[in-house]
Amino acid sequence: MIEPWRFFVVRVARMTRLSPTFVRATLTGPDLDRLADNGYDQRIKLILPIDGRGLADMPMGPDWYAQWRALPDELRNPVRTYTVRAVRPAERELDVDLALHGDIGPASRWALGARPGDTVAVLGPDAGYPGEHGGLEFSRRVGTADLATSGVLLAGDESAVPAVLSIVERLPTGVSGTAILEVPHPDDGLPVAAPPGLTVTWLARGARAHGELLAPAVLEAGARLAPVPTGVGAAGPVDTSLINTDLEYDDLWEVPGEATGRLYGWIAGESGVVMSLRRELLASGVLTRQTAAFMGYWRRGKSEG
Repeated sequence: MIEPWRFFVVRVARMTRLSPTFVRATLTGPDLDRLADNGYDQRIKLILPIDGRGLADMPMGPDWYAQWRALPDELRNPVRTYTVRAVRPAERELDVDLALHGDIGPASRWALGARPGDTVAVLGPDAGYPGEHGGLEFSRRVGTADLATSGVLLAGDESAVPAVLSIVERLPTGVSGTAILEVPHPDDGLPVAAPPGLTVTWLARGARAHGELLAPAVLEAGARLAPVPTGVGAAGPVDTSLINTDLEYDDLWEVPGEATGRLYGWIAGESGVVMSLRRELLASGVLTRQTAAFMGYWRRGKSEG
């Protein structure tokens, strides 16, 4: 029986520095032709090696997560979530773009030291599975016909850049709107093929706090793309159930079952910043809980896994 997701043991084909912050890991393996190419914001798990042990202790069966959690800390391979940047089934290659943050975490540390031939593992969608794989929010929630008659507002920090760029490249030609990306360095703007009606704006944060540039730019863009008519207030009271400074990094994950409306919003990044934007955009009536996805990709002071 084919499961929606499976493990792929792969090796590094090449590491390409894209900008001061971003590096692309191109991975290859004999069965990567079976990795589903779903596009948009398809998530995968990247399983990193442990010094001296590689992947020897990593469980890769159906009950892998419980077995992995039960391992001693020193034998538990780091598992991190990333977005598929590109899949080339014919070449059996997968591109994963990573944001570097120095030697402060296992993923950034691995990316800085990875060399061709190094072995890692990927947990990703199996192309042989006939149903929905999961791990993908954008295209599953919004039909292209809806997008052609409404605008899109995409926004995030460097953790969301690969997902936003992948979404932009899959959008139909008639879609209009904007993508706003806050990154650490002025040279972090990456090339992307966007529809003619969609603008991509890069904001170099420098030494400023996360979200200091992103938040006002998103609020301005939302008001411009979906102005609230005079006399019309917010669509009901603001739901503050997810606005909590004590939330873990992944507690903010609100995606509409079926998004419809005059503007579709997709906003991801540091949870505190995304929670603040959620509060403002819902309170203003620019977006509603039926027209926007708000996702905390990470949380300041917390780490995944």
